[in-house]
Amino acid sequence: MEGGSPAERAIALLRSRLCDPSFIFSFSMNSPDSNYSKLKFIISSSITESCNNSMLLLGPRGCGKKAVLELVLRDLQMEYPDMISLVKLNGLLHSDDNCALKEIARQLCLEHQLIFSKMASFDDNSQFVIAMLRECGLAHKTIIFVLDEFDLFTQGKQRLLYSLLDALQSLTSQAVVIGICCRLDADQLLEKRVRSRFSHRKLLFVPPKRGDLQRFLEHVLYLPKDSIFPRKYVVDFNSKLQILLTDPKFIDILNSLSNFDNSISHLTRFLFHAVCSMNLESGFLSLENFVTASQCVHRQPKLEILQDASVLELYMLVCMNRLEVKEQNSYNFNSIMKEYKAVHDTYQTSDHYAHSVCLRAFEHLLERELVGFVDGRVQTHFIEFRPVKLLISPQELNQGLRLNRSCPAILLKLLDREAYK
Repeated sequence: MEGGSPAERAIALLRSRLCDPSFIFSFSMNSPDSNYSKLKFIISSSITESCNNSMLLLGPRGCGKKAVLELVLRDLQMEYPDMISLVKLNGLLHSDDNCALKEIARQLCLEHQLIFSKMASFDDNSQFVIAMLRECGLAHKTIIFVLDEFDLFTQGKQRLLYSLLDALQSLTSQAVVIGICCRLDADQLLEKRVRSRFSHRKLLFVPPKRGDLQRFLEHVLYLPKDSIFPRKYVVDFNSKLQILLTDPKFIDILNSLSNFDNSISHLTRFLFHAVCSMNLESGFLSLENFVTASQCVHRQPKLEILQDASVLELYMLVCMNRLEVKEQNSYNFNSIMKEYKAVHDTYQTSDHYAHSVCLRAFEHLLERELVGFVDGRVQTHFIEFRPVKLLISPQELNQGLRLNRSCPAILLKLLDREAYK
């Protein structure tokens, strides 16, 4: 990042920030009400006061559950370098109780330089983990178990969860069990015997509010004043960015983005696209950069397919929409052909095709997944008799027709007329 123009170095800095979860989620670290502060307090209390804890980190994907936990663990390992032993599991890999307990034993053996036996049974590994909990407790060392995709561990007999949470009841053990899950009802998935041993501590992670969003953008995009950049460039860059962040057009883009997906991970992808499209000659972020980024993250494959659809395929899609507006819930290729003939006879259109050509167009719509079979089975030879349904909304169809340069005007009139019925 030392070489190159100020603009090139600025792009490199901003891209490195956006690829670093530690930096992304550090903007709320100083607040006492942040999840970072709450989580750090709970875990550090367990370490310093030799008490056991269990908790769940809940919230939608992309809201920073795992990233914030990693930040907390990194800071605590620096503060208490010889007092923490970390074990990480993922429900996608270790939901089987025997596999999970074997992985716990493997990680503990690796960290404490012990010999791990691949042939050990579930009971052998269970006894080993209990012994390690006791030994670490006597040495005032806390074992932190992180269970990612926690809901997958609740499937089956939940022997692993029972073993871990039951071990926390012992005065000789010193451990913290942390579950990470997207389901807000994760604690309700626990069996009664497991739930009775769970502390019911939960931290909820939600997308940033409007005020927090503004602080987040400033945190990520502002250039530091005490840096290798020329002072005048930093002042100009930040002042132009400040004006841009209050621009009503930019706010509209941001609102549209939030309505689609308001998670931090989605927002960082949007910002990354904007930074990558920054003009090196001007050296500053512009509204056009964010418009381009919005188009990149809001790609709609079905609309792109409709742009290239043939006139016949558009007719068939409009006919299907007309059948659904008429509340004809079950229809097939033959029903679509009757509707197509009715449209042709009523409006005397010049777009009339043979039955075999229409069938090929119908098959093409099935292949491109704009239309699907109601029963969901694999295609057979008699597709014209099987009930089908549209896989796009009327709004998407309307937008797709307007984007298609070959679309006859009559189809837009037909679709608009159906919308007002």
